[in-house]
Amino acid sequence: MEPRIQYAKTSDGVNIAYWTLGDGAGVPLVHLSLPGAGHIEFEWHFPELHDWYERLAKARTLVRFDIRGSGLSDREVHAWPLDALVRDIESVVDHLAMERFAVLGSMHNGPAAVAYAARHPERVSHLVLWCSWACPSDYYGSPEAETLVSLRDQDWDTYARAVGHAFTGWSGGDVGNRLASLLQQSTTQETLIRLVAEASQWDVTSLLGDVRASTLVLFARDFRLVDARMGRSLASGIPDARLAIIEGRSVIPANQDAGAMERAINEFLGDSAIAPEPMPPSGTAVILFADIADSTALTERLGDAAFRAKARDLDITLRKIIRDGGGTCIDAKTLGDGVLAVFTSARQAIGAALKCAAAGEEGGLPLHLGLHAGDVIEEDGNVFGGAVNIAARVSALAAPGEVLISDIVRGLARTSAGVAFEDRGEQKLKGIEDPVRVFAVREATA
Repeated sequence: MEPRIQYAKTSDGVNIAYWTLGDGAGVPLVHLSLPGAGHIEFEWHFPELHDWYERLAKARTLVRFDIRGSGLSDREVHAWPLDALVRDIESVVDHLAMERFAVLGSMHNGPAAVAYAARHPERVSHLVLWCSWACPSDYYGSPEAETLVSLRDQDWDTYARAVGHAFTGWSGGDVGNRLASLLQQSTTQETLIRLVAEASQWDVTSLLGDVRASTLVLFARDFRLVDARMGRSLASGIPDARLAIIEGRSVIPANQDAGAMERAINEFLGDSAIAPEPMPPSGTAVILFADIADSTALTERLGDAAFRAKARDLDITLRKIIRDGGGTCIDAKTLGDGVLAVFTSARQAIGAALKCAAAGEEGGLPLHLGLHAGDVIEEDGNVFGGAVNIAARVSALAAPGEVLISDIVRGLARTSAGVAFEDRGEQKLKGIEDPVRVFAVREATA
């Protein structure tokens, strides 16, 4: 369900659109957008951002808003001094009567987050700066940024596509195209030219020493537009700030990169109630293994870039299905084109597997899906044990788009799953001494 969009008015009379998501007891988080690339309604239909916001809102209140001049906030704005962006933040948090909270600023909005934290030390408990800087000339003086600026002034469509792909690490596929569409929905070429001209003056170097909030400076190792040198400058100027570099090449958190960033933020906020996808304790679990069928042939037919883009999109969808179905994705497990998850309920695991199968078919990447139940050992976010191996072997037996389960899972779910089971008999599994009886899951007939 999309969050409800509401409005707050700034002290200088600008209407700011915002939404809130989640109501958990964790530290509330105010998530700033990229200046000129924020649209709180359109973002909800951007799968990577939708997934990212839901991750952050698992057990806390997440607040997102459009800055003045962009998205659903008042568009008839012609000036963006840094003080104006601080007023935008003030209007939303005051309207929500938020007393103490964390602020996350990304790239161009990092300076606004720093300025707000420096001016309101009594309200900002934590500050997270993601791929950002204190001195704008560090960014705008780079060859990559200069190239983008020259495109912006000449061809709006080409510029939007270039930004979309640059911000997503030149990974190809639909993510960059979606970000380009988001940029064009968020603002106009004329507005962005004026906004960036002012953003290039948002130097908060002198304010870094005034920040009293616990601060985490986060960077993606292979994101070419913003390098770790800027991060070191930020972290060294803020008292007791932490610098963390995570794997990734995009400023848009997605797939494994989103998991790493989520873990870093939640660990920093220090609230065990919001640990990402908490692992169940070692013991009995229902294990789901999903793997793209004939990925080698699909790569040859689609091309590597197109296949990887479709696989990334499917991965996001599968992880959401699993989380919504009560399961836990195992991010630490390296599976190539597969997803591993554990559940405490056989009924929920089967339901999620069927939805995953449908998502694979819809995305043009059919899946082999297998379920088994047994003891697992949890260690450092990973799971081990013979039951995990059996789940993978059962998955390998499944036809594309088919869900196969072991007899143990059938025994756990036979009275509650609301599906039918087709007996496939005992099967010899590679590397497993004893044969395993398996069943195909079918929709129940009336």
